[in-house]
Amino acid sequence: MDVTSLYREPDAGVGEVVWPALECVDVFKLYRSGPVETVALRGLDLRVERGEFLAVLGRSGSGKSTFLHLAAGLDDASAGEVRAFGRPLGRMDERQLAAYRATNVALVLQSDNLWTELTARENVFASLRLAGMEDAGRRSDAVLAQFGLDLRAQHRASALSGGEQQRVAIAAAAAREAPLVLADEPTGELDAANERIVLEALAKLRDFTGATIVTVTHSRSVAEAADRVVTFVDGRVSDS
Repeated sequence: MDVTSLYREPDAGVGEVVWPALECVDVFKLYRSGPVETVALRGLDLRVERGEFLAVLGRSGSGKSTFLHLAAGLDDASAGEVRAFGRPLGRMDERQLAAYRATNVALVLQSDNLWTELTARENVFASLRLAGMEDAGRRSDAVLAQFGLDLRAQHRASALSGGEQQRVAIAAAAAREAPLVLADEPTGELDAANERIVLEALAKLRDFTGATIVTVTHSRSVAEAADRVVTFVDGRVSDS
């Protein structure tokens, strides 16, 4: 199975199935350390539609980050099935998972998204090259301008503010046209003004590429910006 283009298929025609961007079906995730067993996910059922902006809330230890790791293909479910655009991630081998992560998923973390010694442009360029995309130089310049970062393009990441670093990471996701963007507390270390700027960048990302965005957050502002909010309690979506 070549996953390089599996997630970029055109819209289905009449009578054809349009798979959701992400689907968890009765997913369990267990961690063992000696005799101690921790259940991070307990029969998680969740469906995320294409182009949706979903915010996931929940206390620490509710399974939010574990869910993101499974969706990114960074870990395997202990039971149940995680599907991305209809493709079960648990049935992919390491080569296929690597291709999935490189071309179809963009991760935006709370911090440390960039190579600090590279410039903003070099970070976007490197992301594009790792994804195997052509014309990386032109794409890098265009997307940085699109996100209002052209004047910061030649600055090292270590010299950028926290908000600027997050915007560079989001710009890289836009340049790659990753259909699934997974964000883990993307505004967690930012003040209110920079949080608004990053939220605007996420909205621009979706407008620019049509990406599905799933973000884990504790921020009320991020939750209010989302199309839908779900709350995790004890490793599953709360009904209340």
